Amino acid sequence: MPTQDTTRRLRPQLISEDVSSWHGLQTISTYNTTRADASADKLQQAYQVMLSHQQAENEKLALYRAAADAARLAEWEFHNAVLAMKEVVRGQYGLDSDQAQAVGLKKKSEYKRPSRKKLVA
Repeated sequence: MPTQDTTRRLRPQLISEDVSSWHGLQTISTYNTTRADASADKLQQAYQVMLSHQQAENEKLALYRAAADAARLAEWEFHNAVLAMKEVVRGQYGLDSDQAQAVGLKKKSEYKRPSRKKLVA
């Protein structure tokens, strides 16, 4: 039997098939085995553990999504505040000021003047 790669998730379809098999086994009243890992009690316990971990994962995923949304909105709010600050600096100190350059704006005098293109006849 090849070794199992437990670092990857199982396909949801496979888990659904396993759950259906577990429910089907519950209808067999004469099921009895000497294998401890295949006993009905072990299957019930593994099923309950799986459900509780899936629930915990879903709850944490919801919290993660909420935190990611809050962080994204905070980033946009900060970005918009910086843009507003740059407009104020540009208006208060001028387009060619050292203050405008200090906040990351390019001085007006640093832009290249457009050159005329010669027309080729």
